[in-house]
Amino acid sequence: MDFKYDVIVVGAGHAGCEAASAAARMGSKTLLITMDMNKIAQMSCNPAVGGIAKGQIVREIDALGGQMGIVTDRTAIQFRLLNKSKGAAMWSPRSQSDRKRFIEEWVKVLSHTDNLSIWQDTVVSLIIRDNKVCGVKTALGIEMQSQAVVLTNGTFLNGLMHCGKTQIPGGRTSEPASHGLTEQLVALGFKADRMKTGTPARIDSRSIHFEQMVRQDGDNDWHQFSYLDTVHRELKQMPCWITYTNPDTHDALRAGLADSPLFNGQIQSIGPRYCPSIETKIVTFADKDAHQLFLEPEGVDSNEYYVNGFSSSLPWQIQLAGLKTVKGLEDVVLYRPGYAIEYDFFDPTQLHHTLETKQIRNLFFAGQINGTTGYEEAAGQGLVAGVNAHINVHGGAPFMMHRDESYIGVLIDDLVNKGVDEPYRMFTSRAEYRILLRQDNADERLTARSYEMGLASDERYLLLQQKQAACADFIGFMQSATVHKGEVDAWLQSIGSSPLHEGCKISDLVLRPQVTITELAKVLPVLKVKMDELPDNSEEIVESCEIQIKYAGYIKREQMEAAKLQRLDQIRIPDTFNYEVVQSLSTEARQKLSRIRPKSIGEAQRIPGVSPNDISVLLVLMGR
Repeated sequence: MDFKYDVIVVGAGHAGCEAASAAARMGSKTLLITMDMNKIAQMSCNPAVGGIAKGQIVREIDALGGQMGIVTDRTAIQFRLLNKSKGAAMWSPRSQSDRKRFIEEWVKVLSHTDNLSIWQDTVVSLIIRDNKVCGVKTALGIEMQSQAVVLTNGTFLNGLMHCGKTQIPGGRTSEPASHGLTEQLVALGFKADRMKTGTPARIDSRSIHFEQMVRQDGDNDWHQFSYLDTVHRELKQMPCWITYTNPDTHDALRAGLADSPLFNGQIQSIGPRYCPSIETKIVTFADKDAHQLFLEPEGVDSNEYYVNGFSSSLPWQIQLAGLKTVKGLEDVVLYRPGYAIEYDFFDPTQLHHTLETKQIRNLFFAGQINGTTGYEEAAGQGLVAGVNAHINVHGGAPFMMHRDESYIGVLIDDLVNKGVDEPYRMFTSRAEYRILLRQDNADERLTARSYEMGLASDERYLLLQQKQAACADFIGFMQSATVHKGEVDAWLQSIGSSPLHEGCKISDLVLRPQVTITELAKVLPVLKVKMDELPDNSEEIVESCEIQIKYAGYIKREQMEAAKLQRLDQIRIPDTFNYEVVQSLSTEARQKLSRIRPKSIGEAQRIPGVSPNDISVLLVLMGR
């Protein structure tokens, strides 16, 4: 074999799969290296994709031409659009997937991707010459050459699992850790640290008393993740189940706190604030008598269930005793207990916005190696790293997204400018312009850019053009067609809205919070006729048009605010600028600006510790 490639991707988790797929489909000869070809795109934690803000990321990945949304749609066993009772900026898709089929679908995708090869092995070091990566060395002693390398090592770098006092080296249960890369990179000047995450027990559904729990079904409508016409709810749809811990549960768990790695000093690394273990919950929120648990199915042909909300590293006997006190789990049988895992990550302020490292050219980091948590955050980074690895090899403008373009852009900007002091998880609150970054319009924001650089397909771009044309025509119709006084008054009163005092345009009626286009069409024949003329994806078009009409004022205001931010992003700071000699900058600003080396005034403004006065000084120095 000739081990010479354009791009090598190390690790076949969610970041690695997207990185390898993107680089290969753009034309790079790509190699994906994984420890286990049977664990490609393994859902290490819960068998679900999406959720608050995370669902928006998956829609963005799909809009850019990535694969996560397609694979999720094909393997969905439950789909829900969360936060429908709130404004459209908060709507977030989420899907339970069949864990086994999710892996199988990703294997199909990768196996049918031109320019992509897969190799089962462990990378133990990088080949670096003149501060540029030139390939990798593997545990089998093979030297593989490449012009770019993307590291997506997940939790495997010096991974150490904890279950009570028991410690097992590994990156995931029954899988070995990876050694060598951290030590090499630290020797080259990279800053590394340790993080912790955890996972709950898996239990046997035959031992669960579901009749004592609250059933939670999915949505039965047209929504899905991909903007393409993918397989829709092909698999059996399954419910999740809700139950709660209680004081007896908490007493049982407290009995084991002395043996908890989180409280006896065994674990020293940084853990996730927003996804705490059950033992952390009962200590931090000692006044709460109950914590909600979700029982999530692992697949249509599996008896395995995931106990969401019961992440733990307590001894397995304590975990079992606690679970047996929960309503519906009195006779529970474990498949395996929960555990915590510590692993190495690298300070992401050592990266450019392309996810290329500042120290070593053509070396990219993506996923948990950057201090993030979550499949979706990893996949979004992987796609950006894979695209930019291809661009570095073949030429072209770097691919970066602004904070008003995507949640992925917010994620990367936060990592590069702020760093992390805990595992980074995306929330809608992190995005200043979340009305612009809705789940319904990710294709309108990103597909054209992706198509221009050669990732999004002709099919995607054509669908986008058709959707935009249909939306423009439909909105134009509603802005010109008149509803006459008395025509829909009875219906308006029936939904709690005031009758018309005079005729108005259809779009003016749609502005009312109680009015939806779909329901209005049932009593307004001219609107029904127009809706019947829409393309096959009419529901998507109608939803998009309704959001654009109802939120037009808010959208315009955020666009104006985003334009101000972009003006600051366009004021460049020379790479060689010496902050240390500018005494009018605060000491903290000089230190952080010298370390992070922002490319623009906009980036400098988003660094914690850089004050408005510091920005004013920089603006003067940059001639503004």
